[in-house]
Amino acid sequence: MTTYPRRTFLKNTTVSTAALSFSAALAKPSLAADSPNETIQIGVVGLHNRGTDHYRTYSRIPNVKVTAICDIDERLFPKAVEEIEKLYGETPKTYTDYREMLADASLDVISIAVPDHWHALMTIWACQAGKDVYVEKPLSFTIEEGRKMVQAARKYNRVVQMGTQHVSNPVTQEAFRQIREGALGDIYMGRAIIYGTRGDIGRVPDSAVPAGVHWDRFLGPAPARPFNENRFHYKWHWFWDTSTTEFGNNGVHYMDLVRRAMNHSVHPRRIHCTGNFYVHDSDQEIPNVQTATYEYDDGTLTEMEVRSWYTNPEAGQKAGAFLFGTKGWMYLAPGVFQIHLGPKDEPGPQLTTKDLPPLPESEKGIEPHFKNFIDCVRSRQWQNLRAEVLEGHRSTVISHLGNISYKTGRKLIFDPQTEQFEHDPEANALLTRPYREPYAIPAEV
Repeated sequence: MTTYPRRTFLKNTTVSTAALSFSAALAKPSLAADSPNETIQIGVVGLHNRGTDHYRTYSRIPNVKVTAICDIDERLFPKAVEEIEKLYGETPKTYTDYREMLADASLDVISIAVPDHWHALMTIWACQAGKDVYVEKPLSFTIEEGRKMVQAARKYNRVVQMGTQHVSNPVTQEAFRQIREGALGDIYMGRAIIYGTRGDIGRVPDSAVPAGVHWDRFLGPAPARPFNENRFHYKWHWFWDTSTTEFGNNGVHYMDLVRRAMNHSVHPRRIHCTGNFYVHDSDQEIPNVQTATYEYDDGTLTEMEVRSWYTNPEAGQKAGAFLFGTKGWMYLAPGVFQIHLGPKDEPGPQLTTKDLPPLPESEKGIEPHFKNFIDCVRSRQWQNLRAEVLEGHRSTVISHLGNISYKTGRKLIFDPQTEQFEHDPEANALLTRPYREPYAIPAEV
C-alpha cells in the first residue's frame, strides 16, 4: 500500500497543526484484494478495554493478522503481547506513539479503540497514510469532525467502518427486513432507551503520572491537565474534555437502529434535551440522566433516554430500541426483537438468534460486523459496509445534537443540509472544539 516513510511521516505530524494535513497520493487498492488468501495486516490502537476484543475477533477471520499494537500505557503491553503471540503465533510490534504505527508500511488496516476525543484525528491520519480503518463508536467528538472524516475517507478512497456492531446482527437484519415489508405500517416515532447503573467514581486528587504512561499522548486534542486517575482508564467517559456522554457511549448504538429502521438519511430539524447529574457527589461532569427529543422535517419524532442510576428490569423497564407504527410497535435489542400488533397490543413471537437458520460452518464464531469490514477491505467496495463512515456520521450527529441542546439549555433548530444551527452562534460554536497543538484536526483533509 502507498504510505509515507517513517521519518517523513513523523516530521510532518509533529511540527505544527498545518503540517498535520499532509498530502498523500491515493493509495493503491489493498494487496489483500488480489486474493482471499492474501493476509491483511492490522494494527490495533487502544488496549485497555474494547481493543482486546478487536485483536481477539480478528484472530477468528481467515488470513487476517494483528501484527502491531499501540497504547499510551506501556503497562498494558505484556498481557496483550502474550495473548497475541498465542493467537497468531508471532510477536506484534509495539508502539506508544500512534504516528509511528502509521508509518509502518506493512499495515493495511488500523483498528481504533481509544477514547472518543481521539477518533477523528486517528481516522483522518490513517486515511492520509493509506490505511483502511475500523473505528469504535461514536464516530467523532464533534459534528464538524465527523464531516471531515467522511471527506478524508472519500478523498483517499479508504474503507472506514464505525463499530456499531448491532446493525450486523442477523436478528437485526431480519427485523429491518420485516419493517421494510410493512410489518409496522408507517413508522411515526422511535425511541432509544439506555439503562445501566454506573458506580460512584468519588473525588480523586491530581497525582504524578505513573511510570509507563504517556499522558500528553492520552490528552492529545484535549486541553492540557494534570494527571488524574479519574480522568484515565474508562473513567474518561465522565468528563467533557474526552466524553460524548452516555448519548455517544451507548446511545449511538440504539439510535443507529432507530434511524435506520425509520429510514432517516437526513438530520433532525428540532432538538431539545434536558437532564442533570444525580445521586453521587463526585468528580463526574457529564449528566447521568438525559432525555432528548428530535423532530424531523417529515413529521416523524425520535427520543433518546439515558439513565445511569437505579433501574428496575423486574418492573418491566427495558433498554433497547422501540419503533411505533400505524399497525403496531416493535422492541429491538441485540439478538432479539418482538412485534406487538393492533389496538389490543397483541405480542407476536420473540425472534432470537437461535430461531434463524444456522450460519455456515466457516462463519461460526466470527463477529459479523468485523467480517463485513474485512470483506470490504478485500473487495474495495466501501458501499457494502454495514456502518460506512457516512452512516456512522448520521447516527453520531444525533448524540451530538442532544448534547449541544443540553449544554445550551434550550430547544435548537438545525439545518440538516448545512449542518449549522439557525441564527444561533452559541450553539454553532459547539459544532467544533478548541484543539491543542499539534493535535488539531487539519483545515483541509
